[in-house]
Amino acid sequence: MSAPEPDNQTHGPVIPDLSGAVPTSAEARAKRRIAVLEEELQTMRQERGTKQRKTTYYVAQGRAVRRMVVLYTGLEDLVAENDRRYEDGLVNGMVEDTTPEQDRLQRSYLALAQSLPWLHSKLAELDIDDSEDMLKKIKRGADAARGDDTSTLKDLIATWINQDFRPSPLLRSDDKQLRSFVHDICGKLLCPAEWDWSNDRVKAGIRERTSDYVVSENSWPLFVYKNYTFNSSDLEKGLFMSKILVQAFKAIFTSPSSAREADGDGDGANILENNRRARRSLNDQVKVKTCVASIINMRKVTPRSIAYVVCQVRFALSSILSWRTVDGDFDYEGFWNNIVDFFENVPGPVAQHRVAKLLEWWTRKIFGKSHRQDLTPEVVSRMSVTALAEQRKVLEDAAFDSE
Repeated sequence: MSAPEPDNQTHGPVIPDLSGAVPTSAEARAKRRIAVLEEELQTMRQERGTKQRKTTYYVAQGRAVRRMVVLYTGLEDLVAENDRRYEDGLVNGMVEDTTPEQDRLQRSYLALAQSLPWLHSKLAELDIDDSEDMLKKIKRGADAARGDDTSTLKDLIATWINQDFRPSPLLRSDDKQLRSFVHDICGKLLCPAEWDWSNDRVKAGIRERTSDYVVSENSWPLFVYKNYTFNSSDLEKGLFMSKILVQAFKAIFTSPSSAREADGDGDGANILENNRRARRSLNDQVKVKTCVASIINMRKVTPRSIAYVVCQVRFALSSILSWRTVDGDFDYEGFWNNIVDFFENVPGPVAQHRVAKLLEWWTRKIFGKSHRQDLTPEVVSRMSVTALAEQRKVLEDAAFDSE
């Protein structure tokens, strides 16, 4: 008896001659399409979430830039200058004939790398489009922080002047129109220190903007001097030591309430430690805001943070309503550069020592007399606990060798 013929219809699908496709049900195809679309949607959501987290991170990190690095210069210019110097070094072995502007840019890049330690390596990883996008987001955060500080000081400057000078009329915190040289106290504080604001001729010349009394970034305004007094025979005496600068610095970097302690000499407890402990002890009861200095890991006052505060105070005393580079004949960018150069571009070791003492005074005024940030591994290695541990180890080694 012969074997039965195989039944192709029961053992395999029918393959059409032309399409070559195996027949499937409409329901099965729809389910598979839905599954693919759901997977694509999930991927898109994950990518969008990752992108949003990166944006939030870059914007948050950028809030330190105007305060600690540069007030006006674009970050792209800093990166370009560092690249230029590195390439010149590769070709020529060293960088020669740099201008003061280029040196300032490079110091700014180093300050940027210190404030955002992750940025240098990140720039090397990303392609040009992603790098540009990242820098834009950092700039967004930087400008937002500057705007917040400007708004804060607009109100506080009026309060401080009213309390300390009792002017008539009092400054209004919500109105800048009657500030600047129109207001007698604001005019006195903004007046170039080399001129006497109490002299009616000086006052009139400044208000009428005559050629004999041009207010520009080339003069130190009186508000930067201690007790708002100026010694023409010692121009550096009391420079950048005024009460209003200390108040503004505290308001921006520690807290507006801490500005009430501007008259002290840093005798109080460490303000950063107090902030940390308050947030820990009241975590479940009251929300304690983390101060800016803690967020950006600031432990010492820096030249650029002082320059930032000086420009913010100058703007708060003025009558201009929106942030800009030039106010009449006064150039804020040039003013910021002059302040930074005073600290960073010193003529020699004598001036450098005075600058170091001034920065030490500032750090004590803002953060108190705690010096734990100075306990570097090198310093600790020279202290008695470490020295004793080393001696004990030497004695043990000597005893082992003698046996």
